[in-house]
Amino acid sequence: MATPPQFTPTLTKGTYAAPTPNDVRGPCPMLNTLANHGHLPRDGRNVKGSDITNALHDIVGVSTFVNTVFTHPIFFTHKPTPQLNSLCSTVWHYLRHPSALLSRFGMRRPHQVDPTTKKRCLNLDQLALSGAIEHDISLTRRDRAQGDCCTPQPDLIATLLASSSDGGQTLTAVDLARLRKQRIEHQKEANPRAEYGAMQHSFACMEIALFLGVFGDGKKVRCDFARAFFEEERLPIREGWARRQWWRRLGIAELGITARRVRRLVGLKV
Repeated sequence: MATPPQFTPTLTKGTYAAPTPNDVRGPCPMLNTLANHGHLPRDGRNVKGSDITNALHDIVGVSTFVNTVFTHPIFFTHKPTPQLNSLCSTVWHYLRHPSALLSRFGMRRPHQVDPTTKKRCLNLDQLALSGAIEHDISLTRRDRAQGDCCTPQPDLIATLLASSSDGGQTLTAVDLARLRKQRIEHQKEANPRAEYGAMQHSFACMEIALFLGVFGDGKKVRCDFARAFFEEERLPIREGWARRQWWRRLGIAELGITARRVRRLVGLKV
């Protein structure tokens, strides 16, 4: 008797499922998480800008302005920063070619569009493109020179969770800033080729601020929320997390204040 064909049920949007071996993921745990819940294409391919902005706004609770600022530049076709000899020549170059500044952070390949809608798109693993937004000395990923900069590393996540100063209940801005400082000092020795300057440090402190603002109150995050997010790349809904309501979306002012506080707590001159 012939074996009946096996059908895989279609997951509803919002339902969590870990990625399959055929899916692609990138270095950003937030976008990976949204793909794991089906708020972005589950295979991580042909992701459009509207997919990201809608998910960040409707599911995560980030203001329209913030998610547009973070999302819009990455859909430019990537153009590396030209080798310029001085600060003056750099400023003059971008004054003459303002779009080049956005292209500097672009991650899309030339002519890359969704095959159905013909809108600009990219795959999540393209977020690891060198010379754009992705940076070395992540809290949960290896540096590019050390191999895989996309896959979350269990040992680094364990260190992150263990950095809690109140016995594993919460992670505070102070805890995360201390860990950020330790990672910088360690990786500067472990990986002398680490690319981590002032711009990368600004991105890193902003990432901590985003994490604190989305999953906590801007000052601390519950460790069970952090474990779900970093270990499983899952929204900690079953642990009790809920997105911020429309009247208190995470805005640019709050994000900037928290990022500056994290930077002061880290205290290093980068």
